[in-house]
Amino acid sequence: MEVAVIKYNAGNVQSVLYAMERLGAQATLTDDWETIQKADKVIFPGQGEASTAMKYLKERKLDQLIRSLKQPFFGICLGLQLLCEHSEEYDTSCLGIFPIQVKKFPPLDKVPHIGWNNLQNLQSPLLKGLDESAYVYYVHSYYATVHPKYTIATSHYINDFSALLQRDNYYAMQAHPEKSSVTGEKILTNFLNL
Repeated sequence: MEVAVIKYNAGNVQSVLYAMERLGAQATLTDDWETIQKADKVIFPGQGEASTAMKYLKERKLDQLIRSLKQPFFGICLGLQLLCEHSEEYDTSCLGIFPIQVKKFPPLDKVPHIGWNNLQNLQSPLLKGLDESAYVYYVHSYYATVHPKYTIATSHYINDFSALLQRDNYYAMQAHPEKSSVTGEKILTNFLNL
């Protein structure tokens, strides 16, 4: 199985590549259109800042490519946020796959949200074999609001937020599955088996 990991000057790429290797998938870090189009699965990882990442995508027309893909596609962390409509981080227009706003956590508690948190309201083949005792690892200051149609799991930190999203062939996760032990490995395995 060929997995394209989209290169767009965001962090956290190496841990995703290692995770794919552990699961027996052949993963390539690339911003090449043809390689991405031909891949069986596409992963959109990330740690970083929304406006800089969107600028890189637009310069290479990867924003257009991402919106046209038909194979299973998985956005991780910043990758989830960029698949949404708009981010409060530097007032950034994003890809619009999900008609959802990305907001900054209010400074009522420690921000960013760093650490382990459980998944709630699970509802997708991506989460097969998991229940609400499943914990995943988060590092984020911004969150996607909950959508009645596209949110497939939630978590709570200061307020409820979308832990995972799905629309057609697009899946996305705010936490880092590649750093989330057995739960994360299960989610990545489910994605590879879609």
